Amino acid sequence: MNRPALTAAAALAIAAAALNAQAQPAAPQPAVTSVGANLNISPKRVTFDKNRRAASVYIYNQGNAPATFDIALVDRVMLPDGQIMAASDAEAKPEAKAIAAQLKSAKDVLLLSPRRATLAPGQGQTIRLRVASVPEGATGEYRSHLTVTTIPPPTAGLSAEAAAAGGPNEISFQINSVFGISIPAIVRFSEPDVRAAIQNAHVEYGQLSSDGGKTSKRTAFAVFDLARLGTNSLFGNVEVRVRGQKDPIGFVRGIGVYPEIAKRSVRIPLSRDPGNGEKLEITFTDDDTSPGKLLAKLDQ
Repeated sequence: MNRPALTAAAALAIAAAALNAQAQPAAPQPAVTSVGANLNISPKRVTFDKNRRAASVYIYNQGNAPATFDIALVDRVMLPDGQIMAASDAEAKPEAKAIAAQLKSAKDVLLLSPRRATLAPGQGQTIRLRVASVPEGATGEYRSHLTVTTIPPPTAGLSAEAAAAGGPNEISFQINSVFGISIPAIVRFSEPDVRAAIQNAHVEYGQLSSDGGKTSKRTAFAVFDLARLGTNSLFGNVEVRVRGQKDPIGFVRGIGVYPEIAKRSVRIPLSRDPGNGEKLEITFTDDDTSPGKLLAKLDQ
């Protein structure tokens, strides 16, 4: 599902007191601090074409403390399981290297401003993007991801004195979790070719938790591949219903398939088990170039 990607990195400040070579060090108990995690961004994706050369994205600090944000274009790719991964990480994995090679990056096509913002609680910032150049002979779809990442304040972490202030045989350190949010920025240089198919559909059963993992229950899932038949990416909504009934028993909004993969796997929990003799109908409708248009339908 093509919702915005959340990333986390750990910044460590480590200092050690002199250790007695004969003693066993005590197990450290690190403090973990979340930095600037309460960030909102709108819209959730931006697209450009021959008629739309500029766009604005709004970020908002919903936290209770000032925060500084780094703003950049980052190349990311989609894997067949729907996972979004930095292209640099995919290039280092043998099973994903070929996928990364298919990406047409928009980093050299788009300009953005500003590249850093400091926001007080409740304050917002408009980020402006525009198509600045067109590669010679460009066709199809180029994409990068607008990524907004929190920058830890200067007071985050431990000073050398604080780290060394523990007792004998102790190591003090603090982990600051740095959060970011990412949305796709898509540039199309030709008329979109958006076609889809639903393949390999079946129902399987598994455990699903509704309370963060404390309890789980046996749940039916509609499982299928969403295939991209055209040259452009897909973005839309899936609904699963019993044939002949109006209300869906499963749905997902904002699911995508990017051009570097031919199809992705989808697994949707159902609100109830299909009954004996009931047939399922799965539909995928566009929410991009022609919102509401039926792109694929499968009757089981």
